[in-house]
Amino acid sequence: MRLASDFERQMNGYGLTTAHILYRIPDFESVLQTYVWQDYDLAPDFPQMQKFLHFWRSNLDGPLHSVRYTHRQLIGASEWRRVDGEFKLH
Repeated sequence: MRLASDFERQMNGYGLTTAHILYRIPDFESVLQTYVWQDYDLAPDFPQMQKFLHFWRSNLDGPLHSVRYTHRQLIGASEWRRVDGEFKLH
């Protein structure tokens, strides 16, 4: 199985998703710690982020407090156009 490059994923509709995760430290539950996660993902369901959060809840001791995220498609169909000519200098 070949993994798609970041460019190929973007061309298939993936955008860059960044999640700011606040979680409680297991031994000091009144203390919040921060973690930033970033990957290419598909809106609006965000399967990659959901998979990561499921892993967190299943395998890590620090309970989640909150998750804020942002998503941006870096490449869209309207940003591509055909080039009809080329200028060469020197």
